Amino acid sequence: MKKALFLVPLALFLVFTGCKKIEQLLTFYIEDSQSIRIPATPLFGSVVALTPLTVATKSEDSFKNNNTRADLVKDVSLNKLSLTITDPSGQNFDFLQKIEIFISTNANDQIRMAYLDQVPRGVSSIDLISTNAKLDSYLKSSSYTLTTKVTTGQAVAREITVRADSRFKVTADPL
Repeated sequence: MKKALFLVPLALFLVFTGCKKIEQLLTFYIEDSQSIRIPATPLFGSVVALTPLTVATKSEDSFKNNNTRADLVKDVSLNKLSLTITDPSGQNFDFLQKIEIFISTNANDQIRMAYLDQVPRGVSSIDLISTNAKLDSYLKSSSYTLTTKVTTGQAVAREITVRADSRFKVTADPL
C-alpha cells in the first residue's frame, strides 16, 4: 500500500513533466519583419488608418522546416511585436498616443492582434501588447493583411518609416 501511495504522485509528476517536454518539442516560432509608413499629417488627436499591408506568410516552409504541416498546427498566437523607427534617424514616438494593429485574410474577419494604449515618450522602439488572439487560420493562409490604426498626439512633419518585427508562437500536434 505504501508503494502505491508513493508511485501515484511519481506517475503524475512524470505525466505532467513529460507533457510539457512534448509540447516544447512541438512548439516553434515564426518571425517576420515588415515596414509600416506613417504619412505626414498636420492633424493631431485624430485616429488615422494607415494603408493596409499584405504579408506573404511563407508558413508552409516554416511548418516543413519544423517537421509539421498546416493541418497539424493547433495553436498560433502573437508572442512579440516590436516597432522601431528606421527613418528619419533620430525620430522618436512622441508624435504617437495610441496604436492598434489588426490582422485579416480574405477568408477571415479582421481582429485586433496587438495594441499600445499609452505610447512612452522619448523612445524610438516600443513593444506592443498582444491580445493573445487565436491566429491559426491567419498564419495557415498564404497571406494576411495588417491594418494599423494610430492616434497622433502632435502633427507629423514628414513621413515616418517603422519596422515591425513580429514573432508568432506555433504549437503543432504530433504526427
